[in-house]
Amino acid sequence: MRGLCWPVLLLLLQPWETQLQSAGPRCHTGPLDLVFVIDSSRSVSPFEFETMRQFLVGLVRGLNVGPNATRVGVIQYSSQVQSVFSLRAFSRREDMERAIRDLVPLAQGTMTGLAIQYAMNVAFSVAEGARPPEERVPRVAVIVTDGRPQDRVAEVAAQARARGIEIYAVGVQRADVGSLRAMASPPLDEHVFLVESFDLIQEFGLQFQGRLCAIDYCSFGNHSCQHECVSTLGGPRCHCREGHDLQPDGRSCQARDLCNGVDHGCEFQCVSEGLSFRCLCPEGRQLQADGKSCSRCREGHVDLVLLVDGSKSVRPQNFELVKRFVNQIVDFLDVSPEGTRVGLVQFSSRVRTEFPLGRYGTAAEVKKAVLAVEYMERGTMTGLALRHMVEHSFSEAQGARPRALNVPRVGLIFTDGRSQDDISVWAARAKEEGIVMYAVGVGKAVEAELREIASEPAELHVSYAPDFGTMTHLLENLKGSICPEEGISAGTELRSPCECESLVEFQGR
Repeated sequence: MRGLCWPVLLLLLQPWETQLQSAGPRCHTGPLDLVFVIDSSRSVSPFEFETMRQFLVGLVRGLNVGPNATRVGVIQYSSQVQSVFSLRAFSRREDMERAIRDLVPLAQGTMTGLAIQYAMNVAFSVAEGARPPEERVPRVAVIVTDGRPQDRVAEVAAQARARGIEIYAVGVQRADVGSLRAMASPPLDEHVFLVESFDLIQEFGLQFQGRLCAIDYCSFGNHSCQHECVSTLGGPRCHCREGHDLQPDGRSCQARDLCNGVDHGCEFQCVSEGLSFRCLCPEGRQLQADGKSCSRCREGHVDLVLLVDGSKSVRPQNFELVKRFVNQIVDFLDVSPEGTRVGLVQFSSRVRTEFPLGRYGTAAEVKKAVLAVEYMERGTMTGLALRHMVEHSFSEAQGARPRALNVPRVGLIFTDGRSQDDISVWAARAKEEGIVMYAVGVGKAVEAELREIASEPAELHVSYAPDFGTMTHLLENLKGSICPEEGISAGTELRSPCECESLVEFQGR
């Protein structure tokens, strides 16, 4: 189907528009602010995107559109987010349809969390045409996606729902059900929809159009709301007084946690105490003088080897960004011969140890050595790099501490594309050797390869950035994982090989 030109696609899909248009009268709802969030990543083929476009057009034709009725906005996303038109842009269906037909897909990654953040902060803002909160106009986001997000969605979706945005998650064909459920509003059986293929989205559109016709559910039945009932598309929803938050039972209210209402700036955790709050740090890390930040990794012992992709697709300017990112990781480590030891390996068509674990004893020395690394600029032999790491980088000759000392061994690999050799054997071997693996993908990195390299669970050991300029947002995740007090080596005790217990263990082996 990818070879079909657009006029033929339009001809094939035209009956779907006619079907929706003649399916029944338009929804005559009260005021509604409705934003469609459309996945236009590279995994969506031209035929599939055209089907999604007609799905949108058909739904818009079934709505009671107007400044005082339903306002409609559309945003599309891939590795970036683009506003197709805002809630205040059009008041006529014809103008909306024209803008939807002119839509050109972005064809990049799948940053669904970024799209939800944009919808929450921008698309549903008063400046973009949303009605003010005091008018109690329902805000509804309909997310249509065909794949697995490459960023985190649960937290940002929870924030959006807490701000009163009702989220419908529509997954088509390859969509990840777990991600849909993490995004959608409760009850999930009314807000999560999975369509087996784009061919069936026509049939689904007829059903979903009825869902968008609101009923005043609060006018009948016992809603049991503690403070106020508001009728929304999915049924009655309870609202709380200003300064109170709705509880998990969906009916009762509780005074708002002060930490959720202010920009507290706590690095790790904020705890409300009456009319004030204070910041907490993870166990083993201390609060700094500013009352917000926490000390760096201390009193932990880790042997950390960084594998950096130096292939020609990275390009020199981006390789410099990678080196800067590596040094930002070094900044939060307690680098010393007794604490954390750091080694660096660069790979392309071959593998080169830039410096082994045992060479540098301070963070300043490591950072200086990182900046001096010269870019290789060749192919991408990731499997070869993993083999080098397993066979050489964690050897005692390269500075790794003996296994009897029980020092965690951590491998952290950066790559921007598909490997040109097989990775499966040495990815598995690394984990068999007890190396905890983290995989950081950038740009065109392949998710399946990152997951195969990384330790379980993949959600904690795989990170992705759409481009080299946005890698810094991964730092906090890596910091929480690698820091001995927070991550894999929590509670690690450095043992002397001369202790009786160590000798008995050695003899037993």
